[in-house]
Amino acid sequence: MKLLLISAAMSLIVSSAYAADAIVAEEVAVIAPDTFSWTGGYLGINAGYAGGKFKSDFDNFSIATRARAVAPYELDGSWEDNASGFVGGVQAGYNWQFENGFVLGAEADFQGSTLKSKNSGSDGSAFFNESSEITTKVQWWGTVRARLGYAATERFLVYGTGGLAYGKIKTSYNYSQSFDEFNSELGFSTSKTKAGWTIGGGAEYAITNNWTFKSEYLYTDLGTAKGKVNLYDFAESDVSSKVKFHTVRVGLNYKF
Repeated sequence: MKLLLISAAMSLIVSSAYAADAIVAEEVAVIAPDTFSWTGGYLGINAGYAGGKFKSDFDNFSIATRARAVAPYELDGSWEDNASGFVGGVQAGYNWQFENGFVLGAEADFQGSTLKSKNSGSDGSAFFNESSEITTKVQWWGTVRARLGYAATERFLVYGTGGLAYGKIKTSYNYSQSFDEFNSELGFSTSKTKAGWTIGGGAEYAITNNWTFKSEYLYTDLGTAKGKVNLYDFAESDVSSKVKFHTVRVGLNYKF
């Protein structure tokens, strides 16, 4: 009888120990932290709005058939016009997170663009009319940048960024005149791919361990695009366009 009681007591002790281990294991599984790290590569998309001022310079312009263009739009001079448009594109990059919370990264992006400035005017009477239009457009652009940030919380990153910018700039001029039943038009365009610089900052939040959302501001200077145009035997000009603009955009990244 004593042996039976001792055996039962031992069984109860062993069962209680296993139960305690199971409870501890379950508690450990519940309280284990779901840690997130910014280290890794990513791909994403972005969209936003850009605006600034574009300056166009025309020098040594001559039209043999006319002594002047539309006043005050004579082409020996400079024009600074407001520019605006939408941008959208893709980005890719890689981040390294350090134990102190700082994050170092590199990112490249490529943007399609409707960003442009336009200056137009007209002059004339019932018998004679003339008009002109100058347009400068950023057809596409991109950047290659370094990023330095700090993880303010485990999933919230603030950062500064800067580096190389590049893009294609197109400047166009159109002139038309009409006299009674006579009409004539003159136009040219020049485009250049230029390199410049960009600087800005942003914030990024990890929605899940793989998806992050960011908002970003960039100031971009693509420098001066210079070109020379010749139209047949009666018109030529030295053309230069200075392109600087601000961009505000949002993006969605998939982290590997």
